[in-house]
Amino acid sequence: MLHDSSEGNQSFHYGFLSQQPLASATLGIETVKLALLFHYLKQIGISFNACTSVRHCTEVPRNVNMESLQSGYLFPEISMRESEHIRKHPDARLIRLGIGDTTQPIPDIITTAMAEHAFALSTVKGYKGYGAEQGNMALRTAIADRFYKDMGIEGDEIFISDGAQSDISRLQMLLGSNVTVAVQDPSFPAYIDTSVIVGQAGKFLKETGKYRNIVYMNCRPENNFFPDLSTTSRTDIIFFCSPNNPTGHAATWHQLKKLVEFAKANGSIVVYDSAYAAYITDPRPRSIYEIPGAREVAIEISSFSKFAGFTGVRLGWTVVPEELRYSNGYPVVKDFNRIVCTCFNGASNIVQAGGLACLSPDGFQALRTVIDYYKENAKIIVDAFQSLGLKVYGGKNAPYVWVQFPGSSSWDVFAEILEKTHILTIPGSGFGPSGNEHIRVSAFGHRECISEACRRLKKFL
Repeated sequence: MLHDSSEGNQSFHYGFLSQQPLASATLGIETVKLALLFHYLKQIGISFNACTSVRHCTEVPRNVNMESLQSGYLFPEISMRESEHIRKHPDARLIRLGIGDTTQPIPDIITTAMAEHAFALSTVKGYKGYGAEQGNMALRTAIADRFYKDMGIEGDEIFISDGAQSDISRLQMLLGSNVTVAVQDPSFPAYIDTSVIVGQAGKFLKETGKYRNIVYMNCRPENNFFPDLSTTSRTDIIFFCSPNNPTGHAATWHQLKKLVEFAKANGSIVVYDSAYAAYITDPRPRSIYEIPGAREVAIEISSFSKFAGFTGVRLGWTVVPEELRYSNGYPVVKDFNRIVCTCFNGASNIVQAGGLACLSPDGFQALRTVIDYYKENAKIIVDAFQSLGLKVYGGKNAPYVWVQFPGSSSWDVFAEILEKTHILTIPGSGFGPSGNEHIRVSAFGHRECISEACRRLKKFL
């Protein structure tokens, strides 16, 4: 993706793309068009020196790994298409069921705790500066007690962060460029994009839509959204999300037992993303540490974003057990501690106060009510698509509904739904090649919006 250093004060005119000067507000979209054009010219053997369009270029080469990233990151791409649709249909009432952003207010028992902590900072007694990079020990212990009771996880194995996505990047920094990686296909895009950025991915293969050095573990309805591990190549790292984003599938105990045994047999580390575990309603595991032996092979990342509505507040955690060791016997937790202390000054103490309130008996019960609200939204969405004769997955143990449109391009389905119903979804291929023919629909939304969206879908599809 190209970024013009002059963005902000000037208008630009690219005659081969538009007959109008481009105001800075639209520069992002035109930059995307330019990037696609330059990529096409490069593919057919025509080189272009972007530096000719700006006043000055340094002698610093661009990171080759950044050049390997394909197009834009999925969610900004969706936002760009949303903006284009709004310009085209300024009077339409757009319903956003795409990007998984929470919509219900945070319970006041939690916001009150954050407000009280913030006000205390204006007093001599209540003021606090830097905290421990690893997080408030009271919060770390509360997480261990609430989510990992009887699993052997201690507070000092838990690292508080500003969210799971940030920790994915820190873990990639920890692991380095020389490890091999496997991901579920489809899966959350950050696993692959961070692998590309740190240099693990290798060349992108246009014919398959995959990176050469990444192992894509097919997780589709045909295999109950769990990979055939008997045919899966050995890798150093296995990224695994349950409940899965985007499919909404929560792995069973027996499936995770197979994964842990596979990792142990191959000397691999599982990076287990449990960000949606609070939505599991049946006996399926909410943590990989419910599986015997997982402490020796797994790191778990999680977040307050989707279960507590902290998408904008930002708080998460990562568990690195003491038993997890490198091939030379050195504890992984010591290196991760060094990464955290080097790259992070700790989560906001105000936000951590909110996190503690979330885990109190009253706070947690209040959050269960919000989660149940989203789960009812998911049920309404599932019923709507099923009434249209479509195969629908997820929505039971996750806030996402995964809808199959056999024989159709997911981007075409996305565009058709947006054009006909003014509903924003996410094309499944944005999560990997196996996501094609599907769209992801988010249950995060106000009930009246969910009901109206379902009415439109039934009318226009």
